[in-house]
Amino acid sequence: MQVITLHHPHTYQEEDFPKLSIALGFFDGVHLGHQRVIQTAIDYAQTHELKSAVMTFNPHPSVVLSSKKKEIDYLTSLERKLDLFEKLGLDYVFVVRFTSSFASLEPQQFVDNYLLPLHVAHVTAGFDYSYGKLGRGTMETLPFHSRQRFTHTIVNKLEDDKEKISSTRIRQTLKEGKVDEARGLLGYSYQLEGTVVHGDKRGRKIGFPTANVQCVQDGLIPATGVYAVRLNVIGNWYDGVCNIGFKPTFTSPDVKKLTVEVHLFDFDHSIYGEQVVIEWHKRIRSEQRFNGIDELVAQIDKDKMIALDYFDR
Repeated sequence: MQVITLHHPHTYQEEDFPKLSIALGFFDGVHLGHQRVIQTAIDYAQTHELKSAVMTFNPHPSVVLSSKKKEIDYLTSLERKLDLFEKLGLDYVFVVRFTSSFASLEPQQFVDNYLLPLHVAHVTAGFDYSYGKLGRGTMETLPFHSRQRFTHTIVNKLEDDKEKISSTRIRQTLKEGKVDEARGLLGYSYQLEGTVVHGDKRGRKIGFPTANVQCVQDGLIPATGVYAVRLNVIGNWYDGVCNIGFKPTFTSPDVKKLTVEVHLFDFDHSIYGEQVVIEWHKRIRSEQRFNGIDELVAQIDKDKMIALDYFDR
């Protein structure tokens, strides 16, 4: 898979690429709905002897377009998104730097500058995809702006038994701690990258050493509570339990420093400074305050047994 970053204005020409079947979208999370759009583009490419491609954007458009300081809780970092794209079997990924100058392009200019020069023969996007200044270009206007230079496919919304599968909905389920529901919408277990940093080492003193993970900036941390998780460190996956919270047993209610601490089973290595990935599987309970160390240790033992049973299924 070839990854190409496009800065406005770019200088690529049609002859730089083979004919492409391209999927358009931001694709945060690359969830089941996104996967349907991308797979439709891939299937079209295979049927018509084209190369498959995706065009995505970085950062999220709302960061640039909002007049207020906008913080996005991303479901996937750009690196994670590219990894998911590669697993789908794409030939090309175009990452467009979303800037003020790019956002000011009229719909016709977007087509003329960002689709035709990439040798696009077919466009696939969701029914609600928009392009150009103020999102004035839609899938209904695309045939006019294409001037018959390429064809297109509109992919209808994907729903489960409740409602449309969307990045917004998945963010909300994670903020509510429903990581199992999020897995059903994503098509895989939610993951979050981070770095192991020094904590107060209190877990080691009570027999449950933890990796204190400083999660990537703008990554979405699920709701506070205790979870069954897997942790990838130095290329290997390990089962464990994770506590997200403010450690109310040890800290004042006024202290609001969120921590993410993972206790791994059958693991005894120093991993400070290592880049890790937490994979969220099951929420065991909400965060709670205990009346002393003994009560806390007893509950952690129970949490550990629940997680062990979960992974031994």
